[in-house]
Amino acid sequence: MPLIDTHVHLDVSEFAADRDQALARARAAGVAAQVVPAITRAHWQGLAQLVAGHRDLFPAYGLHPVYLESHAEADVEALDAWLAEHPAVAVGEIGLDGYVDDIASGAAWERQWRLFTAQLDVALNHRLPVIIHARRALDHVLKALRQRPGLTGIIHSFSGSRQQADQALGQGCCLGFGGPVTYPRANRLRKLVAGLPDEALVLETDAPDQPSVHHRGERNEPSFLPEIAACVAELRGVPVAKVAEQTAANARRILALPDVA
Repeated sequence: MPLIDTHVHLDVSEFAADRDQALARARAAGVAAQVVPAITRAHWQGLAQLVAGHRDLFPAYGLHPVYLESHAEADVEALDAWLAEHPAVAVGEIGLDGYVDDIASGAAWERQWRLFTAQLDVALNHRLPVIIHARRALDHVLKALRQRPGLTGIIHSFSGSRQQADQALGQGCCLGFGGPVTYPRANRLRKLVAGLPDEALVLETDAPDQPSVHHRGERNEPSFLPEIAACVAELRGVPVAKVAEQTAANARRILALPDVA
């Protein structure tokens, strides 16, 4: 039952002490491939070195909106140049964040928008999909996507409405679901996951963040992905093997991943 984790930050310091062991645990749990999105320009080189040694790790490069103060305007041009020399499966993690108080309005918000839309254009230029962070900003993200027909990708940790989901699917995107869907009180999210079409869903852990209900308070890691798959299967009333097969096929389609199982 090979699974694909479409969003895991294996390159960050939280995995410095046991990265190889975390990879081994993920493989033993049936995780056949992992997509590792960058968060700042400073992470690109280390990420490239990490994935070079593992045929089941695939990089995405981008500028995460939460780390706005770490980004310079020149980083977008640097991203364009970097992608010309370093293969990637997506541009990411990019997006908009309307949650953090000091960047939710005014000049900081405008800067988020400029960086996000510029990176969408970089993705179009390189004919790559995008991995999008959209926290309290989903309508703005969907607007930017509508302005760029043909641009597809994954909306990571999707938490919007069914109407917003349908808009994203109409753009050709998949929706990423992870730890939050396992919480029994997440009624709206769980109902959404239960009713989406098969081709809509991909699985993710967002490790080391967003652990499932079974690992609340712990560092998240990709070996926990089968628990996400089992929860999604239960909500949809189908065998977990079907969820694994369909979500892996969706991930391979949207990100042009090889079948490494």
